[in-house]
Amino acid sequence: MMIAIVAMMATAYTAAWAQSPVKAGSEAPPHYTTTLVTIADGRSGIAQSVDLGDAGDSPGDIFVFDQPLLNSNHEPIGKNSGFCIRTLPGKFSECQWTLTFENGTITVAGRESDTGTSMIPVIGGSGKYLLVRGVMATTPNLDKTYTQILTLYCFGQDRAAAACQ
Repeated sequence: MMIAIVAMMATAYTAAWAQSPVKAGSEAPPHYTTTLVTIADGRSGIAQSVDLGDAGDSPGDIFVFDQPLLNSNHEPIGKNSGFCIRTLPGKFSECQWTLTFENGTITVAGRESDTGTSMIPVIGGSGKYLLVRGVMATTPNLDKTYTQILTLYCFGQDRAAAACQ
């Protein structure tokens, strides 16, 4: 199962790179930039730990979630769904998740810390967010929610730019 998950993550990274509008060495800046603030509600929905290997918090454990996504007023705007694989017990996990909105999705993947703010790359999107890139600053709150501040870089002058308008 672990091999299948790692293979799936590698495929996602490869697909995101292949579709990237800006490759390494390119000088093309994004045409538009915007900030989107969301709240991932860890108090409800699905949150399941899968304890693999040694009992308790250990490398390879998986956390799977499908929880409400809220706006800054704590009103429902979509879903926050994905998984994390524990890499350093008590400290870090490697995660991938998707924010699903009515008009599209934004997928992020990277290293998330158990405490403090983590900077997670935006690796792609669909619908309104097609071809978007950027970074998400995600911070755990005391009420078991997570404040997610996405800085989105939108390329092109048509559909991709719509995500930033």
